[in-house]
Amino acid sequence: MTGSNTIDLNPEMLAAAAESKAWPFEEAKKIIARYKDADFPETVLFETGYGPSGLPHIGTFGEVARTTMVRHAFRVLTEDKVKTKLLCFSDDMDGMRKIPDNVPDRDALGPYLHMPLTSVPNPFGGDYASFADHNNAMLCRFLDTFGFDYEFASATQYYKSGRFDEVLLRAAERYDEIMAVMLPTLGEERQATYSPFLPISPKSGRVLYVPMKHVDAKAGTVTFDDEGTETTLSIRGGKVKLQWKPDFGMRWAALGVDFEMFGKDHQTNAVIYDRICNILGGRAPEHFVYELFLDENGQKISKSKGNGLTIDEWLTYAPTESLGLYMYQRPRQAKKLYFDVIPKAVDEYYSFLGAYSRQDWKERLGNPVWHMHDGNPPAIDLPVPFALLLNLVSASNAHDKAVLWGFISRHAPGVTPATHPELDRLTGYAIRYFDDFVKPTKVFRAADEVERDALAKLCDALGALPQGADGEAIQNAALNVARRIERYQDHSKQSPEGGPGVSVAFFQMIYQVLIGQERGPRFGSFAALYGIAETRALIERALAGQLAA
Repeated sequence: MTGSNTIDLNPEMLAAAAESKAWPFEEAKKIIARYKDADFPETVLFETGYGPSGLPHIGTFGEVARTTMVRHAFRVLTEDKVKTKLLCFSDDMDGMRKIPDNVPDRDALGPYLHMPLTSVPNPFGGDYASFADHNNAMLCRFLDTFGFDYEFASATQYYKSGRFDEVLLRAAERYDEIMAVMLPTLGEERQATYSPFLPISPKSGRVLYVPMKHVDAKAGTVTFDDEGTETTLSIRGGKVKLQWKPDFGMRWAALGVDFEMFGKDHQTNAVIYDRICNILGGRAPEHFVYELFLDENGQKISKSKGNGLTIDEWLTYAPTESLGLYMYQRPRQAKKLYFDVIPKAVDEYYSFLGAYSRQDWKERLGNPVWHMHDGNPPAIDLPVPFALLLNLVSASNAHDKAVLWGFISRHAPGVTPATHPELDRLTGYAIRYFDDFVKPTKVFRAADEVERDALAKLCDALGALPQGADGEAIQNAALNVARRIERYQDHSKQSPEGGPGVSVAFFQMIYQVLIGQERGPRFGSFAALYGIAETRALIERALAGQLAA
């Protein structure tokens, strides 16, 4: 996900890229069409925005990951002949409108309400000069762990260094045009006090939402009342900033942004951003609107509330690649972002990775791993899926990787932590995930008479299997048991012998009674990995009443 690696531009791949319908290619083609009748600029600029009013969350990372995917697709389509840059822009000059819920000593931040975030003390301690500096550093630290190729930009530094002065002066010249765009979007009361310019009070240091008494474009100043005193400030050098909607358009015009994606909550404002960008002499960038991430209750994830998953939380329980996959998949569809989604994301990543080498170029360019790894996904052999590891931990009550490796090495001779380091990495994740999320929710239930009979027959069937029976043989033995029990017959299905098939209720019962969970991976695969003798012992413990409370 670097965005700066050397790209393999073989003719077959380029031909497939030109036809690909994968969403990063579709977005990249819009940028190319943007310059259909003109030369590309020296650098095509991709931008992402970050509001450091709270700790960065996964949605913030998602913008950078997805934009990097579009950038890579653009490089392929242009045969890497056009220079590109990804700018991660932090709106850290915004005033702190409210105190975040998830910071220590919230009361200590009270006196700093409405001050620029770079003027608010860092509540987390350490060497960072401000709340914004701390949050910006957290964002950069994480992006660096992924190897993203990006340039970080601070609104405070850009404003104070004069990077925006030229366009701010233009905003003063075209003040009435900007107001004509903004006022119809506001209520009557807000219209009476609205100004696109927000001065930073020389008295209090706060970002002031006050009407302008005079805007002098020639002098480059604004005049307003500050605590009853008429005050005139230069709009240069960070003494004044813009309201957030005009700020979007101003930044696009000042920097020449070509592509920026944002969440659905910005969609209705996109036309405003575009119009202001055009008023200020720029050309609005290409947009991509993605759906928002939701917490487990279906509520929008908020940095200030701290709901949903943090970046570090996800990476405690799963590899970074699983997070990258989650960002790639269905970006225009709202998705819940909480701990339960992690195991599926892990297994889907390795499934896509395993399929890649068998695919032609058309299929490869539709495979998420091509986009996640800048066209060069690694070759990884994963003999045991993550979901199966979780159930192995659950059944064995393993608390260290050595126990799990005892089962794995017996099941797959020659497979060791040295030969399969990726699998070794996953065993550690599986233990942590089980301890924190699965174990506290495990509820074993006692089997009723029909279930006891079914489990006893399953135990006997497993005992009759030859030594070294594989997962397929174990699965067939279990199916043969279930087919003879009326409760587990599914007459909408047909067995190989022509009789009824097997209901999923049979395997659900097995996991509820033996492991204390509602579901699990394919039973045959689980029993083969755990061991037939160990699985039979687990059944016997359940029948003896040793599992259910």
